[in-house]
Amino acid sequence: MKKSSPSKKNKVALSKRTVAVRSKPQRPFYKSSNFVSNGSYHEQGPEGGKRFMHWVCSPQNQCTPAENVPFTENLYWRIFRIIAEFIEGFEFLSKLKHEVTFFGSARAARGTRYYKAAEELAKMCGKAGLTVITGGGPGIMEAANKGAFNAGGESIGLDIELPTEQRRNEYVTRAIGFHYFFTRKVMLSASAQAYVFFPGGFGTLDEASEMITLIETGKMPRNIPCIFYGKAFWAPFYDWMKTTLMQENSFISQSDIEIIRIVDTPKEAFEIIRKTKEREL
Repeated sequence: MKKSSPSKKNKVALSKRTVAVRSKPQRPFYKSSNFVSNGSYHEQGPEGGKRFMHWVCSPQNQCTPAENVPFTENLYWRIFRIIAEFIEGFEFLSKLKHEVTFFGSARAARGTRYYKAAEELAKMCGKAGLTVITGGGPGIMEAANKGAFNAGGESIGLDIELPTEQRRNEYVTRAIGFHYFFTRKVMLSASAQAYVFFPGGFGTLDEASEMITLIETGKMPRNIPCIFYGKAFWAPFYDWMKTTLMQENSFISQSDIEIIRIVDTPKEAFEIIRKTKEREL
């Protein structure tokens, strides 16, 4: 059965409606008589010339320049990126056992005493079947990864891209990269049964303070030792906390001070580590 074609009258009506839609007046997107600008019409292009800047206009025709921000910097996209880093990080850690996290300066030179000590301690850990975790970069991190690697143990790097240091050292056998410092720091702390802090700068102090705070406030078990390697380096910091923070101002208590264990040899540090137990996520 043939389909009936639309009548001539219906075709005319349809045509009129189409024309009406197409000819509907549109609000001007660019400059008009009541245009108000909050910025320049142009901006410098990469070649030093001028290029046209796109505008975003409100229904009242108040227009401002639209910035061409990369989609990765969009607020909502960043939230999903953060979630993804946490999911990937915990999935990565769930496959590891008996972890010890090493912290310390990325600028510690090869062959220096702290570099050698970190390497030696990590080698002891590797031979004992412990997993050595570091930030995956150079300096103390490289030393710890090197010691674990040479001992045939697990040498893990949780690395991040920085402007002045290399991203990943050559002794890492398994690794995962992070964009955000705070997600990486959570992973460095999440499942370790001991923390070792070698001398370092602002980053090491930040990490050490946070680990101590998490233990002090009960967010992490009290039996996780915070081992500070190098009495000459850490003694002034320890004395300041004990005298200024505790005795003079009562900002912390004696039990808080006891979280810190200062050692001066790899053997001392390992004696504390080997008594720790596996920690579950």
